[in-house]
Parts: sequence; C-alpha cells; structure tokens
Amino acid sequence: MTAKVISTASAPAAIGPYSQAIRAGKTVYLSGQIGLDPASGEMVSGFDAQAKRVFENLKAVAEASGGSLVNVVKLNIYLTDLGKFGQVNELMQQYFRAPFPARATLGVAALPRGAEVEIDAILFLD
Repeated sequence: MTAKVISTASAPAAIGPYSQAIRAGKTVYLSGQIGLDPASGEMVSGFDAQAKRVFENLKAVAEASGGSLVNVVKLNIYLTDLGKFGQVNELMQQYFRAPFPARATLGVAALPRGAEVEIDAILFLD
C-alpha cells in the first residue's frame, strides 16, 4: 500500500514539514487544523470564528480526499480553555450528525500561531 498526499488550496497550507492529509488505503489522516483563513493565511478573530474556520478547513481537506465530514470516524480536539467545551459541542452539531465520530478533547497550554482550538481527524472511505 502506498500513501497519497492530499492537498487543497481551500484549506491553509501546512506551516511546517507535514501534509494537510495522507491517504493510506481507505483511511485518511487529516493533520490538525487551526483557525487560519486559507485566502489570507491569517488567524480569524475570536473563539467561535476560529472553531468554525477549523471545521471549514477540515471539511475542505476531507473533500479533497474524496470524502466528506460524514466519513469522519475520529476527532481529536485541542483547547487552550476547556471552558469552551460546550461551544465546541454546539458548533460540532452543525457539521456532524448521528452517529457522531469518536472523539477526545484535551486541554493544552498553547497552540500554533496563538490559536485557541485545533482539531485533527481520521476518515474512513468506503
């Protein structure tokens, strides 16, 4: 099995030595996304705007892989303030329907570029 790099201009370019996503067989591993606007490369302002931008970035990469957010089986959410947990839950329901993906949410001290939230994902394509 060979790994295939997934890339799209509809999500921010990688800001380090990594790919936006890698497809290995029917599984796609999406790198963590933060609230960077793909057009400007700048961080959007405010937690809600960042979280929405993160989900939009994940959606763009998922679609570039030949799938969609429906194919997400696992999410890892990193928050600099676990008090925002409820806000993420509310927003997540705008992007996902039951059965919801498995998920872990972790509190972290800091994220790249001063982000307040980062999310990575695993997709399974039929």
